[in-house]
Formats: sequence, structure tokens, C-alpha cells
Amino acid sequence: MDNTSPTRQSELFMLRLWPEEQGDGAIAWRGRIQHALTGRTAYFQGWPALATVLDNFLSEPTPKRRAQGEI
Repeated sequence: MDNTSPTRQSELFMLRLWPEEQGDGAIAWRGRIQHALTGRTAYFQGWPALATVLDNFLSEPTPKRRAQGEI
């Protein structure tokens, strides 16, 4: 096991999705995603855009987490 690379714990997001009717009658999925720890929020339309937003969120460093029991 390579102990030199940083490991990421888990991340928690809140995701809200809603269908939006397009002018031609098609349905497009839109959404809002918020990182639970930082509060950073992004809006997107379509599944590929959601994947891009998640990739961007996960490629950024996150604030230092408190140790369990630390106040």
C-alpha cells in the first residue's frame, strides 16, 4: 500500500433534483448540489453537468476536519 498519497475520507452532499419541461415538450433534469461541510453550492442541468460539478468539488482540498471528540 502506498502511504505517501493522501487519502480522502468520505464527502457528504445534499442534492436536489427537479424536472423542467423544455419548449419542445422534452424533460430536462436540473439540480442543486451543496457540499455539507463547506456549504459550497452549484447548480447544473443534465447528468453530465452533475458529474463535472462533483469532479470539481472532489478535486479541491477540503477544510481540516476536527478529530473525533474535539470541540
